Parts: sequence; structure tokens; C-alpha cells
Amino acid sequence: MSEGTAEASAAERDPGLQPERTRLAWRRTTLSATVSAVLAVKTALHGGPSSATLVACALCCALWLGFLSLAHHRIRALTSSDTPGALTSRHAMAAVLCTVATAVCGAALVF
Repeated sequence: MSEGTAEASAAERDPGLQPERTRLAWRRTTLSATVSAVLAVKTALHGGPSSATLVACALCCALWLGFLSLAHHRIRALTSSDTPGALTSRHAMAAVLCTVATAVCGAALVF
């Protein structure tokens, strides 16, 4: 394959439905985080709220809002252009930290 042919095929590349699938994956993950936050609030308030459960509940809600903001930013980036940029390492790390911290808060509320 010649260099000119490789450049032409790269310029004509059709991304297909990959950005759409990625956008839907972010939406599903946001929905899962929402369900987790709601269950954390329900668990925290079941049987009477205490100061520790209210703090954990507030932390879960704050983490959910942080993840929601990150997901919204990424979904906007995916829909704003035909060739969206890659997810930055800063945003990826923030999404992972929000997810792990939410899981830790949920586990703390259950036990």
C-alpha cells in the first residue's frame, strides 16, 4: 500500500457509531451512579439518621455531582464534533476517583 493511499483512507475514515456508543456508555454509567447515590441516601436515612450517616450521605451526593459533571463534560465533547478528542488523563482519573470513593461510601453505609 502506498503512502498516498494510506493518507487517503485515513482522511476518509468513518468513525461509525463509536462516539454514539461511548456517549451511551457514559449515560448508563451516570444512571448507575444515580441509583447508587439514591440507595446510599435511602440506607443512610433508614432507621433514623445519625451524624456519621449524614456525613457519608452528603459525601456520596457530592461525589455523584462530581461524576455527573464529568460525564456531562464528556458527553458534550463527544457530540460537539465529528472527531472528538481523547479523554484527558485528568478527567479519567477524576471519574475513577469519584467511582471508587462512592463505592467506599456505600460500603461504609452498609456496614
